[in-house]
Amino acid sequence: MEVILIQDVAKLGYKDDIVNVKNGYANNYLFPMGMAIMATATNKKIHAENMRQRAFKEERIRKEAETLKESLEGKTIRVAAKASANGQIFGSVNNIQVAEALKEQYNYDIDRKKIVVDGSRVKEIGSYPITINIHKDIKAEITLEVFAE
Repeated sequence: MEVILIQDVAKLGYKDDIVNVKNGYANNYLFPMGMAIMATATNKKIHAENMRQRAFKEERIRKEAETLKESLEGKTIRVAAKASANGQIFGSVNNIQVAEALKEQYNYDIDRKKIVVDGSRVKEIGSYPITINIHKDIKAEITLEVFAE
């Protein structure tokens, strides 16, 4: 079944993409959650017109994303965590804490859902690479440094 995504769906596509999914996934998840609409001929025409109108806005958004990427690249975020003597953290460091540290240290307000921590959780003291998905194909690489409190 072809559907038009109304919002970004993880591991499926981005807003305004037309994707093929199984009928059950569309009917039982995407449609009830308001994440997609059926890609009928009428909806495709409306979608095409909306995409034409948004083309110039997309260019401006892309330029802002590139600027944000350039300002984020190479930055190091320091996060304190309670740790044992051998370097194991009590708990873990996740994308929520990284988003808060970005806000506190560099005044960047980035949605936590766009932050990807390799291995999804950091459980030891050290440095870790972090990927921030700023835009569809624009990603910034920063470093997370976890130290003991």
